[in-house]
Amino acid sequence: MRFFVTGEQRRQTLLNTIVLMFLGYIALLWISNGMMYFHKMGLGYDSVVEYYLGSEEKFTQPKSYQSLLEVTHFHLFAMGMLAVTLTHLLLFANLSMGLKIWLSGLTFASALADELAGWLVRFAHPAFAYFKIGAFLTLETSLGAILVCVGASLLAQRGQFKQKAEETQAQAPVGVPAGERMMRG
Repeated sequence: MRFFVTGEQRRQTLLNTIVLMFLGYIALLWISNGMMYFHKMGLGYDSVVEYYLGSEEKFTQPKSYQSLLEVTHFHLFAMGMLAVTLTHLLLFANLSMGLKIWLSGLTFASALADELAGWLVRFAHPAFAYFKIGAFLTLETSLGAILVCVGASLLAQRGQFKQKAEETQAQAPVGVPAGERMMRG
């Protein structure tokens, strides 16, 4: 009863709603990340190599050190914040601890690998294009999995909040106003 008198249920419902809206925002970010990738290159070796090393046929220049550095500088911060936020939310999902650890580690590792891969294609060897493709796919898959797991967990919690509220109302004495019922509990 304390849960309802202090308003914790309403706060939990509000927090649940806010996090669900945040996940919607991150889902749009996730989609736009994929769209940006496919705007620049595809999942083929040649398209990745062409993006980083340029193409004489298309008159494109190789990516410069400064260009890669600027993108990496921004992405290291942004992807780090995204990964820490989503993996923090994952801690509250109804999943096994092993799966949470595995998915969190995979997300951080694939985000770092995705950043590193462009540098490797450009300055080490074109064969790292396969690494770039794999890192991108792993990053998108792990972020998508976290979005689904956290979202499903939050939606399940909403059902539990509603059920608890209904049970509490059913236990209240008949004929007593709702506000007074909460004070008596």
